[in-house]
Amino acid sequence: MGVAEDFQAFRRQYLIPDDVAGKISYRYRRITSQLNIDFWGYDSETAHSIYSGSYGRDTAARGLSDLDVVFQLPSALFEQFNSYVTNGQSALLQTVKRSIDKTYPSSDSFGDGQVVVIRFTDGLIFEVLPAFLLTGGGYRYPNANNGGNWYECDPQAERNAINTRNANCNYNLKELCRMARVWRDYVSAPMSGMLIDTLAYQFIETWEHRQKSFLYYDYMCRDFFGFLARQTQSQNYWKAPGSGSYVWRKGIFENKARSAELRCLEAIVYAGQGKEWSSRQKWREIFGTQYPG
Repeated sequence: MGVAEDFQAFRRQYLIPDDVAGKISYRYRRITSQLNIDFWGYDSETAHSIYSGSYGRDTAARGLSDLDVVFQLPSALFEQFNSYVTNGQSALLQTVKRSIDKTYPSSDSFGDGQVVVIRFTDGLIFEVLPAFLLTGGGYRYPNANNGGNWYECDPQAERNAINTRNANCNYNLKELCRMARVWRDYVSAPMSGMLIDTLAYQFIETWEHRQKSFLYYDYMCRDFFGFLARQTQSQNYWKAPGSGSYVWRKGIFENKARSAELRCLEAIVYAGQGKEWSSRQKWREIFGTQYPG
């Protein structure tokens, strides 16, 4: 196999398997249905609810465990919980938790600062963010920490920005985001999924081969890891695409990105010399065994 065929085979390995996607959809619909019954007075498996996070942006890869869901509550409830003398945000989370417990009483669920967390025995974790739709777009959501307050987010704007740029670069952006997650997980690079998506979004805007396809994925990986390696280590945050929300640094990732860039360079040289096995071993040093051997 050549470069394009190898990266196509790699893609088949890092995409989320159908059975996992089916579990996610089933649980999402059950949670949404119960929340709609309790808070809106009618049963719907889809209304008022969206995926957010990497799964919502469609940049998640195999091995995903955390599923982020935003559920929109009626605006009247904001006035009710905002009027609490102390920490109405915590009370709101507990109210949402009790609703979800009706559907998954045997699962481990708890309110955790801003979300209701449901841990399933197979390792999947749902984090449900109860939120109120803002007039200008986006959501207001509770933060129960430090006595309670309200934050704002706009996951739909982030999804739209990623989708638009992905379409404008021959659908390479999301594949880059997924491959970067495989690398991050394999080498334990301290990067959130949102930071990966933010930096990939910035990188691919001007990358010279953004309209190409799998034949150029070796160059795309090389150049993206170089882009990551040359970030300023003193920079503490970036702005998320679409929403402009702060995306905070979790640690120093630049050194591991530089190591990956060097492995890419070696892999490309080996491929140019016709040493396909040696080239694949270098890619596996970056991505692990999901890359074909």
